[in-house]
Amino acid sequence: MATAQFIHNGDSIDYTPGAAVAAGDVVVQGDLIAIAKLDIAVGQRGALATVGVFDVPKATGGGTDIAAGAKLWWNASDSRVEKVVGDPARPYLGKAVRAAATTDATVRVRLEQ
Repeated sequence: MATAQFIHNGDSIDYTPGAAVAAGDVVVQGDLIAIAKLDIAVGQRGALATVGVFDVPKATGGGTDIAAGAKLWWNASDSRVEKVVGDPARPYLGKAVRAAATTDATVRVRLEQ
């Protein structure tokens, strides 16, 4: 007898927020990190992407350049990605798919779980 039943491929998951979520918002649930595909109203079910490539905010200024392939973590308090490793409050988001200069406000990231 089978012990698991296939539901769907997992590129996105259902999510019902306790507060409104805007399209593009990064949502962290424990070790699961995803990005809202569309606006989701309070108490309404919507979709979060668990895979894909997104432009996400990053800091600008000295030392904020990011190389293609760099691992990136989400800083929820500043709503941006960082290269900082080892802070359990910052979940792993994914890898940069192209380089970002110190003057770039965003970096292109491939989500990874």
